[in-house]
Amino acid sequence: MKRIRNILVAALLILAMIFAFASCGTDGTGDGDGDGDTVEPEVDEQGNTVVRVMVHVDAKSAEGIAYQKRIDAFNRAYADEKIRATIIYKARTSGASSYETELNTMRLEGTLPDIITFDAPNCASYAFSELIYDITDLVPTDVQNDFYAISLNTYNGRLYGLPIQESSAGFFYNKKIFAAAGIDVSAYSVENPWTFAQFKDVCARLKSYLGDGKAVDMRLDATKDETATYLLYPFIYAAGGEFTSADGFTAQGYLNSDASKNGFRFLRELVDAKYTSNTINPTDFFTGKVGMYLSSGWTIPDLDNKYPDTFASRDDWGLLPYPKEVSAASATGSWSFGLTDNGKADKTPAVKLLLWLTSAESSKAITDTTGMIPARKSVETNYAVGSPEYTLLKQLELSGRARPATVAYPNFSTAFSQIIYKISIGSVDDFMATIDTQTATLQREMNSKK
Repeated sequence: MKRIRNILVAALLILAMIFAFASCGTDGTGDGDGDGDTVEPEVDEQGNTVVRVMVHVDAKSAEGIAYQKRIDAFNRAYADEKIRATIIYKARTSGASSYETELNTMRLEGTLPDIITFDAPNCASYAFSELIYDITDLVPTDVQNDFYAISLNTYNGRLYGLPIQESSAGFFYNKKIFAAAGIDVSAYSVENPWTFAQFKDVCARLKSYLGDGKAVDMRLDATKDETATYLLYPFIYAAGGEFTSADGFTAQGYLNSDASKNGFRFLRELVDAKYTSNTINPTDFFTGKVGMYLSSGWTIPDLDNKYPDTFASRDDWGLLPYPKEVSAASATGSWSFGLTDNGKADKTPAVKLLLWLTSAESSKAITDTTGMIPARKSVETNYAVGSPEYTLLKQLELSGRARPATVAYPNFSTAFSQIIYKISIGSVDDFMATIDTQTATLQREMNSKK
């Protein structure tokens, strides 16, 4: 009866809140279904304590394979200590909500793994609902200080996760197209970013050369998951806007401020001028039909290996930083590992795996595969000045700004995506009204969590 009850409750919650988690967590000693029972460690037939980790990628993906290799290495290293790690793959193939829904169902059924990967902006929401565990006192200070950006993994001054890799994004561009169109962007760098006006000037010249809607792929179509939010939120900061108050509980006057609206208006101006659209084919940049492509470091391996007809070498493409208006701002924050609050009293085996998966060795092994930035400062990078990797790392250091840390982050991401969707298809009046409507909705969610 208890299992049936839990499944029914899970179904109702999934329908009611596809992104958010109910703030009805355990007391830190429960088994995840709220009855307060302590969960005993799982031990296999060989006497090994089993530690389970769930990741958000497919087992056959390059990143998934990299995780498995690190798990295999952990099992060899900790064989004498009788600890064995296993990995669960839950790829986010149907958008951001599927992974969060899976976590919520597991929590209600009492089947949460010991460690999960989570998108760092969700940290406050997960910590608030007691899905993830406070690891402040479990991670040595010197380890905490070795990460480039750890603030998104904190809530109320406490640490809840460790980054797998770091991220930054920018505008990949086709050097052959730029040369043919007579466009020189050599003056623009992370240290000297271009302005909104200069960005639009380059777009205008690309449009003249390539035609309507082919200057730049702004990823306006990527609103079904976190991609559009991640890539486009820096434009609001760059325009002088903010998303929430410092405590993350006020959206009114921030998300819908004049400065924030100016940032959204800039994105709409690119649509109105036919520099971009939400109907650009995902491969158009890679096949030489679009001049620029907004993306993160995960695009580097594709450009290096998958499209030799368009990009025979790195001489054929480059990476430009985000443009600025009031100030420079760029995307940051990626996925993290965190312990779940699954009721197991002894966290020692899980902590050992957590520290292993986020070590400098693991950080290098994983980012060598993904093209992202290592999360650990101690990883030797030696990026050549002006290289795409150098641009991403330097931009992270100089202008990286995190998405808002709020317990209502899933609701914020939904609100932002709705605004971007309206920008891509509606009029100026439509998306301005949507900003106000989404701000009011987000504020109600924040109020309910106070």
